[in-house]
Amino acid sequence: MPASKTAKPPARIQILAPAPMIDCGRFASKRCVGDTVAVSADIFSDGHDVLRAVVRFQAPGSKRWQEAPLRRIDAHIDGDRWAGAFEVTELGRYTWTIEAWIEPFAGWRDELRRKVEAGQADLSGELSEGVVLLEQAAKRCKGADRERIAAALSVLADAGATADDRHAAALDTALQDAVERHPDRSSSTVCEQRLQTDVDPVRARFGAWYELFPRSWGGLPGVRDHVPELAELGFDVLYLPPIHPIGLTNRKGPNNALAAAAGDAGSPWAIGDQTGGHTALHSDLGTMEDFDALVAVAGEHGIDIALDFAIQCSADHPWLTEHPEWFNHRPDGTLKYAENPPKKYQDIYNVNWDCEDWRGLWDALLEVVRFWADRGVKVFRVDNPHTKPVAFWEWLIAKLRAEHADIVFLAEAFTRAAMMKMLAKAGFNQSYTYFTWKSSKWELTDYVTELASSGMQEYYRPNFFVNTPDILTEELQVGGPPKFASRLVLAATLSPSYGVYSGFEHFERVPVRPGSEEYDHSEKYEIKQRALDGPLMTLISRLNAIRRENPALQRLDNIQFLGTENEALIAYAKRTGENTVISVVTLDPANAQEGVVVVPYSLGLPPVFTVTDLLSAESFEWRMGRNFVRLDPYRVAHLLRVA
Repeated sequence: MPASKTAKPPARIQILAPAPMIDCGRFASKRCVGDTVAVSADIFSDGHDVLRAVVRFQAPGSKRWQEAPLRRIDAHIDGDRWAGAFEVTELGRYTWTIEAWIEPFAGWRDELRRKVEAGQADLSGELSEGVVLLEQAAKRCKGADRERIAAALSVLADAGATADDRHAAALDTALQDAVERHPDRSSSTVCEQRLQTDVDPVRARFGAWYELFPRSWGGLPGVRDHVPELAELGFDVLYLPPIHPIGLTNRKGPNNALAAAAGDAGSPWAIGDQTGGHTALHSDLGTMEDFDALVAVAGEHGIDIALDFAIQCSADHPWLTEHPEWFNHRPDGTLKYAENPPKKYQDIYNVNWDCEDWRGLWDALLEVVRFWADRGVKVFRVDNPHTKPVAFWEWLIAKLRAEHADIVFLAEAFTRAAMMKMLAKAGFNQSYTYFTWKSSKWELTDYVTELASSGMQEYYRPNFFVNTPDILTEELQVGGPPKFASRLVLAATLSPSYGVYSGFEHFERVPVRPGSEEYDHSEKYEIKQRALDGPLMTLISRLNAIRRENPALQRLDNIQFLGTENEALIAYAKRTGENTVISVVTLDPANAQEGVVVVPYSLGLPPVFTVTDLLSAESFEWRMGRNFVRLDPYRVAHLLRVA
């Protein structure tokens, strides 16, 4: 069907491949407060017109659009990739898009300049075109810009002015600036997509986590008493496994024994008894007043309390009698306990996500998280989110973020890569990773490079836990204290967020049986006597201080791996602004290892420079190219800050 006579012609400008864009705009990219969103796109048109472009962005809850300029960035002539950035200063979801338009005066000016430089004589026709463009621009201007345009028009209209005077007036840079400050955007092209960026608190990107079982520390009052020391050690997040009542039916004994003896504590993940479920506290841990006091004291010391959100119930949880339809039943009517063959969890029952009352189930789970968020909990570590519907997480996290924009969800998912990525896209602010099992130089380099620069950095924030109550890797079992120190330094310097489960600082490394990653006498089933007195705490404290003092270590996307000429040594540099830290870590701390660190010119450092080892306070003179290093069981790493 032919277009109407009054219709505008189709847009001539193409805006393609905007970035950051996650899955064609289906999901939001991620940033933290104070970050910038680096935006780019392919922007071009037919012909030789001069284009201008901006990124237009809208802060959360605002109806006002703001702008930042985009510039052509391609190195080759007339490149079509444009880039710019805008700063995000508020928590919540930003909306942004790209707008581009033709700047006719700039195109006319460029054409006139080339003709003048070529010595063409009569340019009166060209100047008459410029007069029209300037007259149009003057109508859009006020103040000094309008006066400048009027002055140029008077020269162009002056019959006594020389050609050189007219050319100079038309080509005046200040005149072009005045015109471009008031562009005609009535026929501009706007990107088809309205893209989004979620802005989180800095804790979503950077922090040191410490995990402990409150029952091994004197309950909630005992944990509260240790908060000042944890703050002194430099921890930012204190993560507590489930603190709810524990069921009696099928309670597990030590080492996951099927029969529990009288007095056995059971697993905190078997949630619920006759006193309550996910919104109740285990009576042995303290009262709600004790919990509120813990949150308050932690806040005073700059520590966030993280709670475990585990969607599962013991046989004694009130929901099993109040809402039996929420659980899986076999054809014979019996409940089906949780399994992950060959593992069996006879003390736990999973919910039925396909039940008829799935909406009621979703609402009940939302109320659980809302209950604790309203008590000041801003961080939730979610147990096995990959075994729950992605749509549920997308819904729940969006609901909570609308009420608590500073909330942080950590996905504890060790599963297929596609699912782990999907959970991050669906809204999880932070994610566990495969770091625990990455040991060799090539594995670490390949994996961290993927996290930092493959596109995952736009939505996936890693948390490198060195161990967990479920994961005692073989290299920790056999590597001894030097391996613990090496893995600790790797976690703390590769990833902006890392975590330690208590016992690590004491080098706990005995498995329940050969070939197992379970601890012997696991704290999941027993109460232990814990204290912050492990021999590795000195190194942990120093690393946490170094991380806080060096902005380069608070990001992941700035990492650059360096050559070492020895596969037992790994080296990498991080730079933010003027802060550069070069880390060198041994992957074989049982033996002395020698090699070099090859510093490339791409780091932007002087030919010769001074580095200070932040672990030993020694200073060395380094240079571009090869620099000798030696590490051994007593010195497992160099953390070198460039002067």
